Amino acid sequence: MALSNMKLLIVDDQYGIRVLLKEVFTREGLEVFQAANGKVALEIIHVEHPDLILLDMKMPGMDGLELLRHLKKEAVNPKVIMMTAYGELDMVEEATKLGALAHFTKPFDIEELRAEVLRQLLQSAK
Repeated sequence: MALSNMKLLIVDDQYGIRVLLKEVFTREGLEVFQAANGKVALEIIHVEHPDLILLDMKMPGMDGLELLRHLKKEAVNPKVIMMTAYGELDMVEEATKLGALAHFTKPFDIEELRAEVLRQLLQSAK
């Protein structure tokens, strides 16, 4: 399965981060979706079934942990990589228990994040 058939969902309340990440991953040939909060993300997940979700932990309304809990309850299991602000280690621990594969602390190195996303997707493609 080529990367061009794979779907990535970026969930972050910061517009600038969504735009940057969309640009980076669209160039990789991925189909990229964006959501500004967990509620919108859930709707996209149910319709598009993304292969991987880049998930911000702190958002107004439904935050990243709440979204992870919803997915767990519904037995929906896309790969999840978290993005957290510095100092949210308690959230990282809980998110890992809920199935998050990795986490990047903001401000993150875009190349490291890109490499991890591609690595996870290529593993799924096998």
